[in-house]
Amino acid sequence: MAELRRLRYFLAVAEERNFTRAAARLLIAQPALSRQIRELEKEMGVRLLDRTTQYVEPTEAGRLLMERGQALVGEADRLWREVRGFATGAKGSLSFGYSASTGYETAPALLERLAETNPGITVDARLLSTAELLAAVADGSLDAGLLRCPPPTPQLVRTLVRLEPQGVLMHQGHPLAAQSELPAIALAEETILLHPREANPGHYDAITAIFQRTGITPEFRPRRLFDTAHTPVAQGKAVAVVGASTLPGLPADLVWRPLAPAEAIEIHLLTRGNAARPALAHLLRATAAVTREHGWLRV
Repeated sequence: MAELRRLRYFLAVAEERNFTRAAARLLIAQPALSRQIRELEKEMGVRLLDRTTQYVEPTEAGRLLMERGQALVGEADRLWREVRGFATGAKGSLSFGYSASTGYETAPALLERLAETNPGITVDARLLSTAELLAAVADGSLDAGLLRCPPPTPQLVRTLVRLEPQGVLMHQGHPLAAQSELPAIALAEETILLHPREANPGHYDAITAIFQRTGITPEFRPRRLFDTAHTPVAQGKAVAVVGASTLPGLPADLVWRPLAPAEAIEIHLLTRGNAARPALAHLLRATAAVTREHGWLRV
């Protein structure tokens, strides 16, 4: 881009009206600067500067180049910054998948922080099932996926984002709603909503293990996917064990009571490690910041 460099040299001389001051500003030798200006005039076929021993003044052609050249150099600088941004990850795009359960609070918090700190990154966010998330991150169609209790997968890197406290969701008129916290054994006679194991084996096993440790086997009823109204719970036909992140969007007639002793479910961000896009580093930093600020790794 020799022409652009020479244009910068010309603009410095035209603004300073002096080769010596322009050379000092550009940190080059004055003879070299004079030579570059002569080369520019030769290429353009027109004199750009009137020179005397006392002053340097742009010609009519020089004034036009000075007027238009400033905008051209400014636009070129912006272009180079944007293009270089793709190398550092400050500019670009990310494909991000999340499960329904992480969409209540965790995923929005991460994406909001990324947008605040890196407005040049565009995110394509997709709500997917557990199986779809795992497959998409593994084959590269997703840069990252947020998931509860993911299985160990050799080609994927797991970053622990949150230990989400678990509690019992029930209708406000339920007899157990009067308690401030509930031991798992209190649910021995309850029907508990739970997604089928094939929907997310890790989550299913984590929830059922809570009751196995107490020696009880409550009745589990399959829960419909994407039932944000928690219909059977609202009808008083069942209770559900859900994470604390569901609280902000709960229907008014439902209440949540934490399990005691405290139980937590792991939420991980899945990536492909070294095969990831540069912009992913910014998502990981945003995730670490949000996790730390919210104390998500404390139970």
